[in-house]
Amino acid sequence: MHILRLIFVFIALTSLNLKASEEQSVVLISLDGFRWDYIEKHGAKNLNRIAKQGVRGSKMRPVYPTKTFPNHLSIITGLLPINHGVVDNRFCDTKRGECYSMGKGKDDSTWFNGIPLWNLASMQGLKSATYFWPESDARFNGMTPDYYYHYSKHSDYQHRIDQIIQWLALPKAQRPRLVISYFSLVDSMGHEFGPDALQTKQAVHEVDALMGQLQQRLAELEQNINLVIVSDHGMSSVEPNQSIAISSLPKDDKFMIKNTGPRVLIYAKESTTADDITAYKERLSKAAKGRYNVLSDVQRATYHYENNGRTGDIILQTTAPKTFSDTGKVNYLGTHGYAYNDDMAAIFIAQGPAFKQNVVLDEVNNLDVYPLIAQVLGLQLLNDIDGDGKTLQPSLKK
Repeated sequence: MHILRLIFVFIALTSLNLKASEEQSVVLISLDGFRWDYIEKHGAKNLNRIAKQGVRGSKMRPVYPTKTFPNHLSIITGLLPINHGVVDNRFCDTKRGECYSMGKGKDDSTWFNGIPLWNLASMQGLKSATYFWPESDARFNGMTPDYYYHYSKHSDYQHRIDQIIQWLALPKAQRPRLVISYFSLVDSMGHEFGPDALQTKQAVHEVDALMGQLQQRLAELEQNINLVIVSDHGMSSVEPNQSIAISSLPKDDKFMIKNTGPRVLIYAKESTTADDITAYKERLSKAAKGRYNVLSDVQRATYHYENNGRTGDIILQTTAPKTFSDTGKVNYLGTHGYAYNDDMAAIFIAQGPAFKQNVVLDEVNNLDVYPLIAQVLGLQLLNDIDGDGKTLQPSLKK
């Protein structure tokens, strides 16, 4: 009897140890503006190696519009922009009578819906940490990550890597199982100099070296850590002399214009009628002369961008290398925000004990990152989301 009891105790302890050893952690990194083809185009050797050791999406499809804040919020909530609330980097809400700009959530989180991954972790007993992610210092659901920094464009990139390692080296009771960070360098250089420029290539090499260092240092830690590297969108070349001056558009005092680069959001003022909107659409269409399109309701529905008070009553959309500008002059050579095409495609790489090795998936969906990471961490989804996880499910080991 005594021997049987010892056997049962041994089996129980063994199963507990196995369970502990199978606990997974996730480090999620965003490389802003890192186009799907930059690994080969600009020779990102470390990212190429990490991808071959794990899983790579041939392309990752961003949500519309292909802008930084809408896509980062979609990745971290699993929701379309129209559902999480951030429909562009800058937009207005005619129902609220206010306008949103990047980072406004730090002081007013009522702009947002959804449960970001860091909250999903906290709600189920896991600690989380963010070293920058758009709106990660906002109080979604009244909560913030356990550890986080307020955004500063002057923050040192090496310090981000060092801090990630320091968080993961904390005693187990304080240690986050989900760590998230954001690097903007490639996007900044892509905007200023264009996607093909030497400066953009150098930026790719800089973040590539950081990712190689991060992977090496993660491997030295005791826990099962999965590294997931994504971007929010790609980048297209801009021809400054093809810029469309907003001052050249037909004017109408019944409307307010918000320029977002490749698109213009036009909001009807309070007393404007449906007939006024129709008439202004017609005038804008006649003035287009091939420079832009006035989006139809059918097109907007295809983009999941129906009018909800934030998305504009009228949307003008152009194609690269054209962009809208207030004066008809731009001082940059690259941008994003266009309707989805190859230039706008992002990256997805995942490597670690939860993932298969040397696998390349077809085009994946960035809305599926949320349920994928939740599954790796053993978290239950607590709300309906727009990603079903199907495009990334084949990346996981059985």
